[in-house]
Amino acid sequence: FVFFPPGSPYQPVIEALGNYPQKKFYNVSKLGGANQLLCFTLDTLPYSIRVLFESSIRNCDGFLVKETDAMNILDWKTKQNNVEVPFCPARVVLQDFTGIPAMVDFAAMREAVRSAGGDPVKVNPACPTDLTVDHSLQIDFSKCAIQNAPNPGGGDSQKPMAKLSPLKVQPRKLPCRGQTGCKGPCSAGDSSRNSGQFSAQIENTPLLCPFHLQPVPEPETVLKNQELEFGRNRERLQFFKWSSKVFKNISVIPPETGMAHQVNLEYLSRVVFDVKDFLYPDSVVGTDSHTTMVNGLGILGWGVGGIETEAVMLGMPVTLTLPEVAGCELTGTASPLATSIDIVLSITKQLRQADVAGKFVEFFGSGVSQLSVADRTTIANMCPEYGAILSFFPVDNVTLKHLKHTGFDEAKLEVMEAYLKAVKLFRNDESSSREPEYSQVVQISLSSIIPYVSGPKRSQDRVAVNNMKSDFQACLNEKSGVKGFQIAVEKQNDIVPVQYEGNEYKLSHGCIVIAAVISCTNNCNPSVMLAAGLLAKKAVEAGLVVKPYIRTSLSPGSGMVTHYLSSSGVLPYLSKLGFEVVGYGCSTCVGNTAPLPEAIRNAIKQGEIIACGVLSGTKNFEGRLCDCVRANYLASPPLVVAYAIAGTVRIDFETEPLGTGFNGKSIYLRDIWPTRRELHTVEEECVVSSMFKELKEKMEKGNKRWNSLETPESTLFPWDLKSTYIRCPSFFDKLAKEPVSPQPIENAHVLLYLGDSVTTDHISPAGSIARSSAAAKYLTNKGLTPREFNSYGARRGNDAVMTRGTFANIKLLNKFIGKPAPKTIHFPSGQTLDVFEAAELYQKEGIPVIIVAGKKYGLGSSRDWAAKGPFLLGVKAVLAESYEKVHKSQLIGIGIAPLQFLPGENPSTLGLTGREQFSIMFPPELLPGMTLDIKTSTGKVFSVIALFENDMEITLYKYGGSLNFVARRFL
Repeated sequence: FVFFPPGSPYQPVIEALGNYPQKKFYNVSKLGGANQLLCFTLDTLPYSIRVLFESSIRNCDGFLVKETDAMNILDWKTKQNNVEVPFCPARVVLQDFTGIPAMVDFAAMREAVRSAGGDPVKVNPACPTDLTVDHSLQIDFSKCAIQNAPNPGGGDSQKPMAKLSPLKVQPRKLPCRGQTGCKGPCSAGDSSRNSGQFSAQIENTPLLCPFHLQPVPEPETVLKNQELEFGRNRERLQFFKWSSKVFKNISVIPPETGMAHQVNLEYLSRVVFDVKDFLYPDSVVGTDSHTTMVNGLGILGWGVGGIETEAVMLGMPVTLTLPEVAGCELTGTASPLATSIDIVLSITKQLRQADVAGKFVEFFGSGVSQLSVADRTTIANMCPEYGAILSFFPVDNVTLKHLKHTGFDEAKLEVMEAYLKAVKLFRNDESSSREPEYSQVVQISLSSIIPYVSGPKRSQDRVAVNNMKSDFQACLNEKSGVKGFQIAVEKQNDIVPVQYEGNEYKLSHGCIVIAAVISCTNNCNPSVMLAAGLLAKKAVEAGLVVKPYIRTSLSPGSGMVTHYLSSSGVLPYLSKLGFEVVGYGCSTCVGNTAPLPEAIRNAIKQGEIIACGVLSGTKNFEGRLCDCVRANYLASPPLVVAYAIAGTVRIDFETEPLGTGFNGKSIYLRDIWPTRRELHTVEEECVVSSMFKELKEKMEKGNKRWNSLETPESTLFPWDLKSTYIRCPSFFDKLAKEPVSPQPIENAHVLLYLGDSVTTDHISPAGSIARSSAAAKYLTNKGLTPREFNSYGARRGNDAVMTRGTFANIKLLNKFIGKPAPKTIHFPSGQTLDVFEAAELYQKEGIPVIIVAGKKYGLGSSRDWAAKGPFLLGVKAVLAESYEKVHKSQLIGIGIAPLQFLPGENPSTLGLTGREQFSIMFPPELLPGMTLDIKTSTGKVFSVIALFENDMEITLYKYGGSLNFVARRFL
């Protein structure tokens, strides 16, 4: 219901679409009639800002979105970074780790509304919402009998394999081992199945027999991991299914389908919405920071906190500062050896250096059309790592060709193209076409990009592959910090012998113990996954192996990846090296790796070895993969396989061999690295539209375990008081009917005194629950054994667990303690306690607490429990030098005041120790960005900035957070 004030010169025009008169849309280029100045202004706007503009016109109601908002967006060139604007996304995407608290809050909101005399049935998402159950997978099983079975294709394991083409397999009549689904000897071969001209109709099975490429059911590891996943998460899954049945506008994508941002890309994306013949652009916000992946398809989207997402689900807009837009001009052509991950990491570093934090990034230039959609989505997926809100690739001819291959019919594509051109959202590939004006331009030459890895502790620290050996040596020498490990020179060449499975191995600094091709970032790009498979094929054929103690795994983003790895014939070779499919969903990247063998763990700890993990993901924070693996490197999938074969990062691939092959021959990386022509041939033959079609059918059908889950039919959720997964949270206990003036914070103690770059993973870890933690004690008291603890991510629907898990990361560095540990000091008693225990004592004593931190507080993935947890610990304010924008918004959304030191000031310059008590007074009329005074118990007074950016944030803070504000609307 669009509303512009009577007499406004900018009345929207609803128009029929050219040759499709039944299709209607708001023609933003004709806003206010034949206004040439407006049309010229629209042509100069960045494409991403044009999406915001169209949304503001279509959703203008005179209340949440006003005419002035639309005009501010149109005047982007002068208003950028100076005004707040609302944005109404077309849909919402949730994943289960961050989605479950959102749905639990909705269920709790129904209870609160009923208790206050309202109708709970009215509590429903107003915005279409898709929840993908993808973060509950844990790798309990990885390698199976496949690793010690005969070579793929048959033959003596001590002799070189016959040379097999990716799509042609030499038939042998051998019984399959370790696979129950393939009965007895496989037939001599269906030549048509393995020919280069295989049928477009792919067998509806996710895998083939690893030895004969005959259809079999799920492999043993997948079945075992699935069974345990459903067993340990049954209660959560039942809650999700209840939610999908009871709430309107909610759909749930079952487990084992794929990860949220990849399912969003392959299945949920519309590009253009067509609702009852009314057209408008697809756009999305999600509770995963990698929602930005869809920007590679020309769909505006980014990650927000669960609190803001819930507001969007209830029909409220996202409010953001009208952003600066950095134009990233891509030119040239990348090196044949550079994969998409090399391009991603190179762009990540250059954009981070260009300071694009808090901005939109939009790509243009001749290099853009040379990137496939898979490359674009991989690049867009990494934008949280360089701090941008999103990285946008406008729809162009490359996008349309991709959509055609993925199942969009011709008629729909024709309508889509005509509509996007009519509203000026289609990018012309011709070099003569006018480019928009940008806040800044960052020029990147693809020709200069060479292979890189990233680490050992941060994704922004890139290391050229040819410098890897020397860089790791430098890390051993450097003082402990963001890169260094400070190992004494005399210990840098220590070797620790270890017995494993009857053989002796030698561990040293740089040895690899985890190698994972995982379900994040790269798996959407067929070229890098196929490169890993082809490299594995050549390695196996050359006689190379991976040491058995290395924890290897392959967790594809969706069944489509498994399809093309299987149909191309490379999956058996990955399995032979230990990279066997373990399931579908986030695993290693979020700390869900099975423990290393006991002998290996003991050897690492006793020898104080700097062991390494190599993964093709986006997160490599220290201790994230495993507490004894201190160095973690992000690399492309083929390099993950290469380093696993080498067994160490202390190798120069140019001059040192990966290992010894058959007949004692030294094998170098260049001997087995696949060429671009090989990759192109296999990709064209194996990545076909029918794979997307089969995958979509799988998503819509669900699976037997999910379909058989029984759920209650009640309007209100029947909370089980004994449950350790689902609890009704206490956020609505003080449901405010009217906003109140901010209350003063008097004589607050500092709960934690933190440094720079404190991540949301430090604040609210998503991985395994340590046996000595406060959460473990709670679960043990509930009668659970350590094996039943599951992970923090899986228990985000239980506020008691999540509160105890807040600041429980083993790598948390609290300056009060002086070493990494989830501990703090309770100053009234002087005791050193777990953070939760100290906070609990403060609350019993009625003493408020605050957190003091350095720069970039709240860095990393968007997590609402990184705000909810501190709130339930009693934290009233955070005082930091700077914040990650999304996390700052989450603090406000839960009712915590984000305060910032004045420029040039910090605890050191002010002479603060953190042991003082702090008093903060708020004026009756709080204004955006105003300065407040803080008085300490020592008599010192200093000023800080209250980081409320607009009146809406102040209103939410006065109501006690957005949850209470939204719930009040139903009363």
